[in-house]
Amino acid sequence: MPDLPTGVLPSQTIETMLTSGAIRTECPPVEGQIQPASLDLRLGSIAYRVRASFLTGQSRSVAERLEEFEMHRIDLSAGAVLEKGCVYVVPLMESLALPSDVSAVANAKSSTGRLDLLTRTITDGGEEFDRIKAGYTGPLYAEICPRSFSVLVRPGMRLNQIRFRTGQAILDDTTLAALHAETPLVDGPAVIEDGLGFSVDLQLPGSDLVGYRAKPHTSVIDLDRIGAYDPREFWEEVRSQSGRIILDPGAFYILVSREAVHIPPAYAAEMAPYLAMVGEFRVHYAGFFDPGFGHAEAGGTGSRGVLEVRCHEAPFVLEHGQIVGRLVYEKMAAVPQQLYGAGIASNYQGQGLKLSKHFKTPA
Repeated sequence: MPDLPTGVLPSQTIETMLTSGAIRTECPPVEGQIQPASLDLRLGSIAYRVRASFLTGQSRSVAERLEEFEMHRIDLSAGAVLEKGCVYVVPLMESLALPSDVSAVANAKSSTGRLDLLTRTITDGGEEFDRIKAGYTGPLYAEICPRSFSVLVRPGMRLNQIRFRTGQAILDDTTLAALHAETPLVDGPAVIEDGLGFSVDLQLPGSDLVGYRAKPHTSVIDLDRIGAYDPREFWEEVRSQSGRIILDPGAFYILVSREAVHIPPAYAAEMAPYLAMVGEFRVHYAGFFDPGFGHAEAGGTGSRGVLEVRCHEAPFVLEHGQIVGRLVYEKMAAVPQQLYGAGIASNYQGQGLKLSKHFKTPA
């Protein structure tokens, strides 16, 4: 591949990587797999039930670690259930032979995160989840741990995605503030500190419904069924008239940001925790924001960020307007030929408080 400019690589460059062999696939890519600034990764045909989550570490392969931790193998060909509370490793259909100047980062897709389906990418020699060093050559695996719901999966399903970059493309606070002054990134004042601050909205207009909490005992969710499930069978409504809720330890919540976000076409963003721990909870499991998300050029008028929140050991009071996360903006190496929400199937353009696409719209 020719030398690439610094930044997140756009869809047209990902297509070139597929052609050149920098990205290798067992089967040809399917429609919609290439996103504006990322590539969806597809499950292979076997899942390994393992005793515990693991990283390979230097000079170790995932195959070697599976020999240590594998409990049994599951054939996914006809569909199989991954059970809540268990850990699985699934070889992916895609593998990499990255150029020496291209690194990658993976993340769960939006619908995956909204189901509390912890999905992380691991590699041979990997010392971090979801982070792939420049020049990596080898297979990719998804570690999957359903936290709230058991799920039915099949080969080819796309639970996580990968983003490629060259060089250091993250905008510092000064550059981010200048970008906001030029083209507003949120409606209203911007809190800029190590990225763009995200706060929680617990005073939604015209309603005291502020979120959803996953029920502890539910049926299986078939990930191929879109708009099929009654949310009342899987979620409890969270209501507040005071702008305050108490998070229960171990519970999983879907909430929404107070800010309506704009991602200009020449930029991409990733949601990250505001701190490693903000009080007693964690926000964010799925975090890629594509070029055009919420932006006028892609038919958007600002889109809220959905917050996937899990409380830890102690009950915690969450207040309206509390900063709970941040968006880290990065420069694109080039503007994608296709923007999020502009002529492609984009499930969450213009979103507010919204469950994953598997659920019917609440009445």
